[in-house]
Amino acid sequence: MEQDKPARDCDLDGMKQGVLGKPLSRSEGLAKVTGTAPYAAEYHVDNCLEGVLVTAPFTRGTITGIDKDACLAMDGVVAVIDDSRMTARPAQGTADEAPVQQPQQVCYWGQPIALVVAETFEQARDAAKHLKITFEADELDEIPLDPQEAETENNQSTRQGDLAQAMNDASHSVDGRITTAGHASAAMEPHAAIAQWDGSTLTVHASLQMLNYNISELADSLDMEEENIRLVSRYVGGGFGSKLGISEETVAASIAAIALERPVRVVMSRQQVFQCIMRRSETTQRLRLATDDKGDLTGFGHQALVSNLPGEEFAEPVLQSSDFLYAGENRVLELDVARIHQMTAGSVRAPGEAVGMPALEVAMDMLAQESGVDPVELRLRNIPESHPVEGTPYSSRKLAECLKQGAEAFGWEAGPRKPRHTRDGEWWIGTGMASAARVHNISEAKARVTLKPDGTAMVETDMTDIGTGTYTILGQIAAEMLGLPREKVLVELGDTQFPRGSGSGGSWGASSVGSAVYVACTGLRKTLGERAGVSEDELRLKDGKLADGTSVTDLLNGGDLSEEGHYEPGDIDDDFVAAGYGAYFAQVRVNRFTGETRVERMTGAFGFGRVLNEKTARSQCQGGMVWSIGAALTEALHFDPRDGHLVNCDLAEYHVPVNRDVPDLEVIMVEERDPAASPIQAKGIGELGMCGGAAAIANAIFDASGARVMDFPMTPDRVLAAMPAS
Repeated sequence: MEQDKPARDCDLDGMKQGVLGKPLSRSEGLAKVTGTAPYAAEYHVDNCLEGVLVTAPFTRGTITGIDKDACLAMDGVVAVIDDSRMTARPAQGTADEAPVQQPQQVCYWGQPIALVVAETFEQARDAAKHLKITFEADELDEIPLDPQEAETENNQSTRQGDLAQAMNDASHSVDGRITTAGHASAAMEPHAAIAQWDGSTLTVHASLQMLNYNISELADSLDMEEENIRLVSRYVGGGFGSKLGISEETVAASIAAIALERPVRVVMSRQQVFQCIMRRSETTQRLRLATDDKGDLTGFGHQALVSNLPGEEFAEPVLQSSDFLYAGENRVLELDVARIHQMTAGSVRAPGEAVGMPALEVAMDMLAQESGVDPVELRLRNIPESHPVEGTPYSSRKLAECLKQGAEAFGWEAGPRKPRHTRDGEWWIGTGMASAARVHNISEAKARVTLKPDGTAMVETDMTDIGTGTYTILGQIAAEMLGLPREKVLVELGDTQFPRGSGSGGSWGASSVGSAVYVACTGLRKTLGERAGVSEDELRLKDGKLADGTSVTDLLNGGDLSEEGHYEPGDIDDDFVAAGYGAYFAQVRVNRFTGETRVERMTGAFGFGRVLNEKTARSQCQGGMVWSIGAALTEALHFDPRDGHLVNCDLAEYHVPVNRDVPDLEVIMVEERDPAASPIQAKGIGELGMCGGAAAIANAIFDASGARVMDFPMTPDRVLAAMPAS
């Protein structure tokens, strides 16, 4: 099925099972909490060797020698491998070619340069620590490490009208500079792979998000045919973008397994994950907003500087939602990339909006303060009728409803706002809000659905579940379409022997592969209708039976009935602006002496098309809001300015929110269908939940204490420094 027009009539609405959208618990949940779900490093493989990566202790230069002999003489050591294919930078995850490779060249501190393989992990780790390397390092003063001083390239530029004149003529305006720190994905499961070679087929159990791309990336890296590779990734302990593409441990384990003709396991240490795997770029952003005397935007400027390694194409898409979210006929949007020598910058949860939306929404709050307009009302006034530059219509947009429903549920006090209005002892108390927006992505996907004579159904696709509930959601779609109880549908994921799904990334998984399951089930229903002597539209299935009481199994003639669904986005991509929307409201207290901030309560209202599972969707929204708290208050990558090495490379020093940092989070799911988004009228939710939430906290800090902090995260020292002297 190629979608070229909106799916205004969706068969899911006419089904009788009543399982879709319900808050069902995850079907694999019991296996996970009891420890019986095997993650990448946990598969039992006989005769398996252990590999430990060795990383570069310098920033840029050339490896001139590796003393393998001394290492090989140590107990249990089997091999020292320095193949340039395994030192390639991590792939972004939708690559058409192999990751960037530079034999013997090091381009950032901590880059993997060798693999030590031994009989036990302890032997490999000890030998890796003693491996002697000689190198020629470039002079540090010749290596660009600071984005503000490095050479830059323009990645995006949009200009319309005359922004400078609009700013000059404005009744109210804002011109502010906001920075955000770099972030790590910090997934619970470290990167790991077990590779096995039988002489003709390479089988790799790995922690990966996008098997449909990963198999191509690995084949390119190894110069092998894809048909000789099998990837298995049934359970993934979080990814958040860090496992979109293959990285060094997967390639290294594969090379070693083929060379040694024994299985090899490679697990990155937590420090290596932080040092080697892609980061979210830091940003420096300039926001210029201009309004007339009514509060209508006449000028909109958003410019950003991000960074990446030389040769990498990815640039943090900071302006992604600024492109379409608010009005303003005079516009400038520009994105520049600084080329520096830190590890690869790539996708971390909600790339672009996660850092672009907080900056924009702080600027909108500043504009509301400047103009005396209520922050919610300012946003409502500036929702455009169509794309502000291209004129393209929106597919479905619930921003206004999210703003209004969120404000009502939170108890937002409308009107002009004055900081420091409430004090409780040594704490200032205040509230803030922000909009949310995240582009909707969709991708080609395939899935096979099979009805079996025992009354069950099987769903198979190489799609992964990275903790988002994919196993459960795909089962619900199939159960709804085929009129089966959810427990009668078995879902098999994460194996490249299955049809190629969309992969888990960009919040496109549920709507893309869910549409493929929907297409497959539509085909099955057509065949069942023909066998029952009714049209597919007249087919009423519930609890495994037709309306006349005939069992579905009676129509199978004793054999399986299988259909492969193939979904492709068509020209509709160009016809509409499709996105998810939301609004955040937060209450904080700020200590007047220390600058400490505590989030007391937070409400998020989100519109993202059809809700496929109320429980898993709510969990995704809450998770995004937790990430917003981290981005607002604690999370930051810190690099040594002398050599660019990452200083805080573990979960002790990279501060993610913990239980006591997170209050009760209220989630409102605004009822919506988006027929242009996908055949099942659903949009992504995994990333929308954190797109702007940090700004609601920043704006609440200002409302509480008068401290307008322009640098994220808003640590106590920064809050204290920004507080008015009085």
